[in-house]
Amino acid sequence: MNAILLAVLALPILAALALWAVPVTIGDRLAASYGSVISGLVLVGSLFLWPRTSGWADYEPRDSALRAETDVAWIPSLGVRFHVGVDAISVPLIVLTALLTFLCCLYSLKITPRIGRTRSLIALLLVIEAGVIGTFSAMDLVLFFVCFEIVLIPMWLVIDIWGDHHDPEGRKRAATTFVLMTVLGSALMLLGFLLVQRVAGTFDIERLTNSPVAGGHGIPLVAAVLIAVGLAVKVPLWPLHIWLPDAHAKAPTVGSVLLAGVLLKLGTYGLIRILVPVLPDATATIAPYLGAFSTVAIVAGSLACLAQSDVKRLIAYSSVGHMGFIGLGIATMSPAGLRGALFANIAHGLITGLLFFLAGAIKDRHDTSELRAIGRALYARLPRIAALLTFACLASLGLPGLAGFWGEMLVLLGAYDPAPSLPRTTFLVFMVIAGVGTVLTAAYFLRLVRNLCQGDPAEHPPAAFAVDLSRIELVTWTPLVALTVLLGVWPGLLLQQWSAL
Repeated sequence: MNAILLAVLALPILAALALWAVPVTIGDRLAASYGSVISGLVLVGSLFLWPRTSGWADYEPRDSALRAETDVAWIPSLGVRFHVGVDAISVPLIVLTALLTFLCCLYSLKITPRIGRTRSLIALLLVIEAGVIGTFSAMDLVLFFVCFEIVLIPMWLVIDIWGDHHDPEGRKRAATTFVLMTVLGSALMLLGFLLVQRVAGTFDIERLTNSPVAGGHGIPLVAAVLIAVGLAVKVPLWPLHIWLPDAHAKAPTVGSVLLAGVLLKLGTYGLIRILVPVLPDATATIAPYLGAFSTVAIVAGSLACLAQSDVKRLIAYSSVGHMGFIGLGIATMSPAGLRGALFANIAHGLITGLLFFLAGAIKDRHDTSELRAIGRALYARLPRIAALLTFACLASLGLPGLAGFWGEMLVLLGAYDPAPSLPRTTFLVFMVIAGVGTVLTAAYFLRLVRNLCQGDPAEHPPAAFAVDLSRIELVTWTPLVALTVLLGVWPGLLLQQWSAL
């Protein structure tokens, strides 16, 4: 099983290097086919890791009980090790990453950016996959930082080269803001890791989890603040979210899917994997502030959505609100809140990935993502895509029976009964405000459906689109729809894995 983990880590990066090394020109379809095969193998490998963790109910946050693990010396002089492993927290996120990367490569078989250069795009997607999976499996703070950084430059290039062709300056600005903000956050995070090593004498996350750094003041508190702020940039939490809307609006479809579906999860995963178990006392000290910023993100993101006239920017701001729920769940430090945050991580990746696929399809057919330019009669022009958009909006607003419901419900339950060391009254206020945020979420998604789909067909006659829903789109989006329904009606598929939290 350890060999499978190493193969899942190494295959994407080796395949990307091989793709770049080929001296001959490769057609777009062949490059996308190659990427689909490689990412498909990674997906199969990640699924083989799942049964190996069938004992997830035995998982303890203080005893990580890794089910597949490799631990060898890397930089002995600094005490840095190549230590990777998977458990109940990391495997679902690794599978999600592998799934979305596979679907993006599959999508590129027929639908490619106008600029072309699909070989380089596929190679960059595979590098991003390798970096994200490496981050989710890293059990050493330095290795976590290295893998965390690997994804930045490839995503910057994806936005800068293959982004919105109508606005070259805008996409360059969005790409630059993305990389500068995230590098700043990474620098703060690294400083926090160095302070942890100074106090604990190790970078090993497993050892730090089993023997956490005590103390809610002094160096542990400074380390917790640096780590929390650094990871919050990636989440992103308000007011550190300023890079996100432009990055999503200017990125190509596959870039937006991976950015929302997996890259944002690097921040929340780091908070759950490192901040809460390694610095529990210091985390309890800053938890009310983390909860407050998360709650503001829920409301601010929802209000911003109500003001948007661009589909992709609206979905981007909705991510700010949804990630705010995840941040609030982590801030509660309670079993229900942490389970809700973990579940919402997966649900958000599936649903928002589908939303960005749909937004990309609408933009491809209309050559714009502006609501006014698209018109209000999408049901008449693209009935199947409009129906899927309505489904995704209902899932994202938290309709019971779909995946978006359970995470937010558990987060609110966690805010009602936070960890004993936290001020319950404060978190009750957060719960009420977040509850208002769920109403606002329903308002802006229903407004989006009304503005796009429910107009008079006579006012916006059907355009001469080649096809409503293409075969490759149907194949690509079906797994996301199916999993959204499956997790909605059977949440225990994931929740039982975290029963010991």
